Amino acid sequence: MLLEKSYLITGTDTGVGKTYITSLLLKNLKAREVSATGLKPICCGGLEDVKEIHQAFPHFSQEEIFCYSFQASLSPYGASLLENQQIDLEILSNHYKKIAQKCSVVLVEGIGGWEVPLCKNFCFSDYAYSLHLPVLLVVANRLGALNHTLLTLNAIRAKGLECAGIILNSLEEERGIAQTNNKAILEQVIDIPILADVLYGEDELDLFIS
Repeated sequence: MLLEKSYLITGTDTGVGKTYITSLLLKNLKAREVSATGLKPICCGGLEDVKEIHQAFPHFSQEEIFCYSFQASLSPYGASLLENQQIDLEILSNHYKKIAQKCSVVLVEGIGGWEVPLCKNFCFSDYAYSLHLPVLLVVANRLGALNHTLLTLNAIRAKGLECAGIILNSLEEERGIAQTNNKAILEQVIDIPILADVLYGEDELDLFIS
């Protein structure tokens, strides 16, 4: 079936293309006239991710898409300490609940990797657990992707959450042997479906999730 319910979108690292993939999925949902939105609960380093998500599907205002914004390009915890703005976990939780009541599909985009700290003794993985959404894992398709994928997948499962599928994302136009080999190897060593192998600059993405 096509993507038709809410998911949490995380990545194997920062800069792997979570916002890009989220935006492609939102464009598809918009074209199919599905009531949907993307959320970027915490932004570090400016609001470019929020603007991209909003442009893909402007169901809500930009201000409703995020909870916290920090100028520093650091972890949320590091940025909050630097800018003296504490992250309130209850506000984060209520933000999702409020939006989820108003549309059918919510794509919650993470920040950084799976275990990035949001505040003292609380990581992104803990926030993910509080939502209890199925997870889509965005993987930078490059040398090292196999290790990063297995580590993150194991961490998602250790948290008691379901990884519904993996999306390989090419960060460069030229694809070497590692980029062409990663999908085949992952299909042999994990029992999670590879939902897409996205080429650099691709502007459409349909996900079929069984």
